[in-house]
Amino acid sequence: MNDLAARLTAAEREFGTTNTRPRDAATLIVVDRSQKVPTVLMGRRHPGQRFMPGKFVFPGGRLERSDAAAPLATPLHPKVEERLRARIPAAAQAKAPALAAAAIRETAEETGMLIGVKDPAAVRHSHPAWSLFANHGIALDLGALHLVARAITPPRRPVRFDARFFAADAGAIVHRIDGIVGPDAEFVELAWVPIAEAKHYPLPTITQAVLEELEARTAAGFGHDLPVPFYYMRRGRFHRELI
Repeated sequence: MNDLAARLTAAEREFGTTNTRPRDAATLIVVDRSQKVPTVLMGRRHPGQRFMPGKFVFPGGRLERSDAAAPLATPLHPKVEERLRARIPAAAQAKAPALAAAAIRETAEETGMLIGVKDPAAVRHSHPAWSLFANHGIALDLGALHLVARAITPPRRPVRFDARFFAADAGAIVHRIDGIVGPDAEFVELAWVPIAEAKHYPLPTITQAVLEELEARTAAGFGHDLPVPFYYMRRGRFHRELI
């Protein structure tokens, strides 16, 4: 997998803006294994979006303060939490569960798919930001999430994220809301795509890399004990470090 870092370094990109601190963000790869060939959920971004217009991506977005108040049914798997805490300042390590919650919230907001378990007791006193889940009696099953990768947008890019890529099985979708995706929405279409086919879609380079990481991780058994790749740029070159 070492060539992935080289390919990210070689990808054409502009470095013309003042450097900014990357924002914490989270993405969720929903995998459907109900058929012979597994598929992943991808959304095509609106062509008018400032960030990655017209590209196919996984649902996701930046961390919000209210993500720390998400209604939880189960905590993160210890190995997932351990790797989320790696390579970040000690003062920021408590936000690991909030990052996972952000991935689930963004997936709901962008696709209408609510991932979790029915647990009315857990959502009884939910934060107002989580009313979408509370109204349907759904709490988050963080223990069902896997961590696939972490990647930081290179310096001097217009928008920078410190993104964590999670994965969950499509069987964890407990409710679907219609009308979220459409011509005037952030996602103009959704597609369930086999991994091998998805590589040929118009994707950001990092999404291509994460798809290959997902493919390799699946072939290795998809266990929580597997190391997680961390991509970052230093001195003009991308590095891939296992955490």
